[in-house]
Amino acid sequence: MNKLINGGLFAAITLIWGSSFILMKEGLVELSPYQVAALRILSAGIVLLPIAVKQIARFPKSTIGLMVLSGTLGNFIPAFLFCVAETRIDSSLTGILNALTPLFVVAIGILFFKQPFQLQKVIGVVIGFLGLCILFTSKDGFKVDENMAYGIFVVMATILYGVNPNLIRTYLKEVGVLNLAAIAFGILAIPSAYILYTTGYFHAMTTANAGFIRASFATVILGVFGTAVAQILFLTLLKRTNPIYSALPTYFMPFVAILWGVWYGETIKIQHLLCLGIILLGVYVTNKKWGHPKTPLSKPL
Repeated sequence: MNKLINGGLFAAITLIWGSSFILMKEGLVELSPYQVAALRILSAGIVLLPIAVKQIARFPKSTIGLMVLSGTLGNFIPAFLFCVAETRIDSSLTGILNALTPLFVVAIGILFFKQPFQLQKVIGVVIGFLGLCILFTSKDGFKVDENMAYGIFVVMATILYGVNPNLIRTYLKEVGVLNLAAIAFGILAIPSAYILYTTGYFHAMTTANAGFIRASFATVILGVFGTAVAQILFLTLLKRTNPIYSALPTYFMPFVAILWGVWYGETIKIQHLLCLGIILLGVYVTNKKWGHPKTPLSKPL
């Protein structure tokens, strides 16, 4: 039953995260990258605000500070980094770089959070990453150009993604999922609202055209589902499993984009299925229990 629940959470996160880039692109049609990112976080904060108001008094200031730090590293800063990157690089490069997340989860966990070195997990993560690279670099639309420097913003975001699950598992393991997400986003809604105000978003609402409304609606949906709901699901999966497994949906997000393409009349090619097989092999190796339970290779994170 636990595996079934974990698999359901994994699939839901993959579906939501995989659809997020479409909504982000839609928002960027009319809004600036800073407005899309800020409106995304503000929407998530407003949805979860009632829980935050009710529960925040239960926690000491030090714990609240760690919650906000988690939200800042895992959502607030990456939201801005991805939006800036998406203005100059295509989804192929974004997808490859975003898949660095599990690698950074492993590396940061070992270097800074005293996680044991687990060879089979490293091998599994690398296999999955190679499968994703093959998928994207074999696409007809993949190209290298002068805008690739903007990929550094995605890399910076994935480094923060690598820190956050390790931070949560180490210092916030006893905090409830809803409370963690609600308090973090509830507080981060304040700077998000300020950014929207200073960038003229609220003034633009008074003379909004159809394109502005459409972009805003897509971004709000992104905030509610792609951020608030997805974060709750991610935290639930993280606390039920480990940081590496909870980061592996990044390997399957591109296949959600492929399915969206099929919906609009594109076809699935044999290379897509082969790359999916490589990624599945990587996930299998990552989560396979090797050897005796007491050996270092099978020690849980």
